[in-house]
Amino acid sequence: MVSLTMPSLDCISFPCGRAAIVSDESIVTHNPETIWPIPESFRSIYAHGVELRSKARLLFLSGQIGVAPDGSLATHFEAQCEVAMTNVETLLTAAAMKQADIVKLVFYLTRAADLPTLGELRRKRWASPTPPAVTTLVVAALARPELLIEIDVTAASAN
Repeated sequence: MVSLTMPSLDCISFPCGRAAIVSDESIVTHNPETIWPIPESFRSIYAHGVELRSKARLLFLSGQIGVAPDGSLATHFEAQCEVAMTNVETLLTAAAMKQADIVKLVFYLTRAADLPTLGELRRKRWASPTPPAVTTLVVAALARPELLIEIDVTAASAN
């Protein structure tokens, strides 16, 4: 079991031997031993379940795509993903929230070959000791044929 020491976070141990990190906003991750174990490389970007135990403001973002503010769209996955992530961060800021407030992520990709790049970008930009619940789907197409990724986000903040 990995021990994490972070300000304003408490670690709760469960009889099953796994632990959940609880923040000031009372966000608890659930990764019981009775469900498949999360590989080490995914533990900072994935949780089986995320529970919000306090009153909170909720933010539901429409799916964010890789279109830049000037209307441009890159042709390759990494650039589209970076812009989509920046768009999510911009909307979080507009709502006085931050990346740590994300409680649910859904990624829609049109090519399975882009999954490793998605994992790398998520680890680089959105790794967290209390990762959100995550679903990743590879789909036949998105709303426009040139789109390679769409990110759906739910965030919660106690303030």
